[in-house]
Amino acid sequence: MAERLGVGLVGDGELRELLGLALRRNPKRAHLLVSNVLGKHVPQRPSVVYAAGFELGRRVRALLGEDGARRAVVLGYAETATGLGHSVADGLGEAPYLHSTRRPVPGVARAGGFEESHSHATSHLLLPEDPRLLAAGRSGGEGSALVLVDDEFSTGNTVLNTIRALHERYPRDRYVIVALVDMRSPADRDRLTEFAAEIGARVDLVARTTGTVTLPDGVLEKGQALVAEREAADRARESGSSASAPAAPAPGAPAPSAPGAAGVPAAPRPHTRLDLPWPAGVPDGGRHGFTAAHRALLEPALPALADRVAQALGDTPRRVLVLGFEELMYAPLRLATALEERTDAEVRYSTTTRSPVLAVDDPGYAIRTRLVFPAHDDPADGPGDRYAYNVAGAGFDAVVVVVDSTADTPALHAPGGLLDRLAPHTAHVLLAVIPSYIPVATASDCQEEALMQLPEPLRGPAFSSYAPDEVGWLLQDLSETRLEAPTEEREEAIQSGGAHYAESLPVEYQPSAEYQQLFKAALDLSAARIARAVGTVTETVLAERGPRPVLVSLARAGTPVGVLMRRWARERHGADLPHYAVSIVRGRGIDANALRWLAAHHDPADVVFVDGWTGKGAITRELAAAITEFEKAGGVPGFDPEIAVLADPGGCVRTYGTREDFLIPSACLNSTVSGLVSRTVLRADLVGPHDFHGAKFYRELAGSDVSGLFLDTVAARFGEVADAVDAEVRELLAADRAPTWEGWAAVERISEEYGIHDVNLVKPGVGETTRVLLRRVPWKVLARRGAGPDLDHIRLLAEQRGVPVEEVDSLPYTCVGLIHPQYTRGATGADGKAVETA
Repeated sequence: MAERLGVGLVGDGELRELLGLALRRNPKRAHLLVSNVLGKHVPQRPSVVYAAGFELGRRVRALLGEDGARRAVVLGYAETATGLGHSVADGLGEAPYLHSTRRPVPGVARAGGFEESHSHATSHLLLPEDPRLLAAGRSGGEGSALVLVDDEFSTGNTVLNTIRALHERYPRDRYVIVALVDMRSPADRDRLTEFAAEIGARVDLVARTTGTVTLPDGVLEKGQALVAEREAADRARESGSSASAPAAPAPGAPAPSAPGAAGVPAAPRPHTRLDLPWPAGVPDGGRHGFTAAHRALLEPALPALADRVAQALGDTPRRVLVLGFEELMYAPLRLATALEERTDAEVRYSTTTRSPVLAVDDPGYAIRTRLVFPAHDDPADGPGDRYAYNVAGAGFDAVVVVVDSTADTPALHAPGGLLDRLAPHTAHVLLAVIPSYIPVATASDCQEEALMQLPEPLRGPAFSSYAPDEVGWLLQDLSETRLEAPTEEREEAIQSGGAHYAESLPVEYQPSAEYQQLFKAALDLSAARIARAVGTVTETVLAERGPRPVLVSLARAGTPVGVLMRRWARERHGADLPHYAVSIVRGRGIDANALRWLAAHHDPADVVFVDGWTGKGAITRELAAAITEFEKAGGVPGFDPEIAVLADPGGCVRTYGTREDFLIPSACLNSTVSGLVSRTVLRADLVGPHDFHGAKFYRELAGSDVSGLFLDTVAARFGEVADAVDAEVRELLAADRAPTWEGWAAVERISEEYGIHDVNLVKPGVGETTRVLLRRVPWKVLARRGAGPDLDHIRLLAEQRGVPVEEVDSLPYTCVGLIHPQYTRGATGADGKAVETA
């Protein structure tokens, strides 16, 4: 910069510590002042970055006085100063914060806007959730100051444009301009003084240090020529490869993606995913405003959030980079400061950017390396390149990429995307996703209030024996509530209409030693078959619903399947899919509060509902009706009611692992193969209008728990079935998989043929028949003639309960369980065994 262009910095020693110089690819300005304490282009200790803004805020507080600081409003500039402005607001104390944005949000009205004349992306929007924020500040008192924060104060044009635009709509008598460095010329200083007199307001300026930039004549043209020269040299040196091609991988990092087959993109490199349990109701930043009340909720949550990140990273990383995303600077910064305090690792912080800057690997130049990748948040101004500077070759053992859910798109995960570009330069890429804030303006007050009251998902080991990352239960814990009732009492109440089946729980079946051995033998026999079905349904979902669907299991039968699908996606594709379990109740629908939580944290279009198997398709129909009802009631639209299942013997869905009716060992047991979690409960005295449905965690059954054994045994067979899965998926994707509803027709026929006259008492398939024998009052079992080992456990359970097994021909299922149509307690004898007549 100095030798080729004659650009120089004039100032004291601190100025040279704070700033470096670089060439920008911009038709309006040749140079870029690169801050060493902003956390944008240069990775820096997060405590240093946060302190730089916080201390400026303390200086503003002293300038305004305690009362003036409380009534002030802080406005930061996108994208560079969003985190700096937020840190300044923290330093003031109680002042609300807003930053400008380049991301329009449907349903949120503009409160203003302005232009940044020298920027590569000029238009700024102001989208406060509360339209009164800019008018009067927090307290509405007269004389509230507007504090404008930018990283540098170079000419003053941007600030003048802002004040001029806002003063017309929200006039006030005081403005405070805050910047890390004040680089104005004497003429620029005079211009600001004249402007303040023109509008009749006091304008103060607070900066950490001052200086000037020397710019000789013709520097813009010379800079553009130098950029073109260097980039042409880079292209020639790389012999036609992309200028953004990654350097040699860091030690321990995965190898670069191999080119895919013709017409098929290479698979993205693996990474670890972490959905952060962000505090409910706390915005992800200041795009729509951030108040003292939000700050009070975030501060105590930061240590636990940092601990979740540290746990996901493990003990090995020595140097960790927390990498934010464009305007999302404050949340990753605070996460990084908490991580710095709670780990021994050397933590650094920076963010990606829209700004195109020339990289030159020279110790005296501010931008040594750059990574180029496509925009991944569907920007309103169209696609384009984005950049991460000084990350490649910096020796980070792990990079924690922090994005909001809006930016968690297929483009982020695709070959050539940000995650893929980072992988060669670090041994571990961890993706941490924060839910994008939904302003009240886009939802009714009651919906927002309900969302604020919803807790974070329950996770093991506090709830369930599954690992915490394998599933989040959108349920409330009713473990201390007595809900179990004798089987015959439940059956009488259910069939008489006196109670719904979801209002109580059956007594948990305790398997005999003989039955446990039967389960283990069945698991060994069927593990490869299940693994193949898991792979087939997972690959079908990934092919048709995108590279990173959100798996939502229907508790509880769907939960082990969802965990296995997640394991398959991670082992085969390096993708950590979000996975939750929700309650759906026949006749009552799906948990609407769980849907609201999912919509607030993920795109509903990404949600894929998962279940274990289909019987006659009652839950399939229930879910479709429930989603329709949810949208009619004002719920967020976009959920796809289609269910992905391991087995679809009833022909009820189009996304499945197989349509064979075979033994899935997880159907043989209750909670002890489902993470020790009960069936779900929906009862008015226990589940309020803003509660999730309930369930129990049977901690006392830990000695009998085989949940992990089931998962590990099946997952161990993934490798051997991979080729068969690939072939099967190719056939399925080209086939007609439309539901036939063959099972529903068979159930109606059986109901009439056996004089039951109620399809709800006919439970088709191995899984449903097992449930009848374990939870209900069984009448008889219909078995397909010649059915083999798949029915060994059915025959044993039937023998134990005195239930006849009748072999029949022309059965589309391997077996069908019939619930006793006589609902009085006489339906069982004194020993609890079924009898033919009451």
